[in-house]
Amino acid sequence: MATVTIAGREVQINEEGFMTDPGEWGEDMADILAKQIGIDTLTEEHWKVLNFLREDFAAEGQTPTLRRVSSIGGVNTKDLYTLFPKKPARKMAYIAGLPKPKGCI
Repeated sequence: MATVTIAGREVQINEEGFMTDPGEWGEDMADILAKQIGIDTLTEEHWKVLNFLREDFAAEGQTPTLRRVSSIGGVNTKDLYTLFPKKPARKMAYIAGLPKPKGCI
């Protein structure tokens, strides 16, 4: 595992760039992480998804899948692809400082 600095704090990341300890994440990191993957501005809708991801992860112990975000989080799949183009599950987890969802390639 490697260590990188995001928003002035050192965090551990895996070989794919995902944070390995969700507790190291802070909201101030989200904009930086989003820009790294081509999302220039996080809107209120982005934050709705990111907050759901973090809360669901805390409750369930794993990163929610796209289907779970859509069915339980209340954001339809089409909107998720609009908010997080191309591979939304990976991008949502990355920005939220969570592990890549299971089954995600």
